[in-house]
Amino acid sequence: MKPTDIDAFFARLAERIAAPETELEYQDPYTLLVAVVLSAQATDKSVNAATPALFAVADTPAKMVALGVERLKPYISRIGLYNTKAKNVIALSQSLIERHGGRVPADRAALQALPGVGRKTASVVLNAAFGQPTIAVDTHVFRVANRTGLAVAKTPEAVEAILEKRVPDTWKRHAHHWLILHGRYTCLARKPNCPDCVVRDLCRFKGKTTA
Repeated sequence: MKPTDIDAFFARLAERIAAPETELEYQDPYTLLVAVVLSAQATDKSVNAATPALFAVADTPAKMVALGVERLKPYISRIGLYNTKAKNVIALSQSLIERHGGRVPADRAALQALPGVGRKTASVVLNAAFGQPTIAVDTHVFRVANRTGLAVAKTPEAVEAILEKRVPDTWKRHAHHWLILHGRYTCLARKPNCPDCVVRDLCRFKGKTTA
């Protein structure tokens, strides 16, 4: 895709939603971090169903550590991989207390050093909580980038590297949110809604739907 097409691609997505945000519900960097960790291989909807009750009793690292793994599990038991996630949430909360004074660091290396926090999670937190122009590549972003020709690569890491290089600075702050929402509601995995797609003429997907 040519640079002018990429610029037009994001300009059109921006016309639909000027400043998209994560659909995860949170109050601050810590609750966002917990929500993103819980969302791995799970839907935002399932996480949002669980976190209000959880955050009502444990919305700080200290409260979460005091809650403990076994008492945390019932709050998140409907979320996939909840046993492992419970351990990671308690461990990362303890690490925040011990290493960062209970505050979420606005630094990628420090975030990725926390238990259960990978590159994608760190990117989401840096973007949503601290306004950094990071690009997190989830399944939606990976699919849309490859399908449209925006960034064609075989791994999320490679797609991220291409997007970081090719997305104009003007659009980078919200780029991955636009791509997530486009993949979630228009460029669907099984049957993309091409007739309602604002970038269909820029897209290189050969299997465009007509109805």
